[in-house]
Amino acid sequence: MPLAWSWRPRENPMLTRTRRETVTFHRPFSLEGVGRLLPAGGYEVVTDEELIDGLSFPVYRRVATTMRVPGQSYQGTVEMLTVDPIDLAAAIERDAPADGVGATSGKAK
Repeated sequence: MPLAWSWRPRENPMLTRTRRETVTFHRPFSLEGVGRLLPAGGYEVVTDEELIDGLSFPVYRRVATTMRVPGQSYQGTVEMLTVDPIDLAAAIERDAPADGVGATSGKAK
């Protein structure tokens, strides 16, 4: 007897959203947990957030922040690393000297 499958939408589906931005570092930098110095340049940062259910207004919480970085093994490869957003903000701040020239961020197109 074949199995019969029934699909029914979940009553409270988890809604997620993804935000992408490009962060540009003007000098080589390091991030906690990466274990190597990363070269200056533009980096795509992807932040995934999920809707907190049951509130009278929409609120999202961050569930993951990842960053595309040059791969270690072969030239031209890219790695997607999970990064701590606090460590990323600190690296951006370290890249920005008092004269205002340093890391910048903007939404990716």
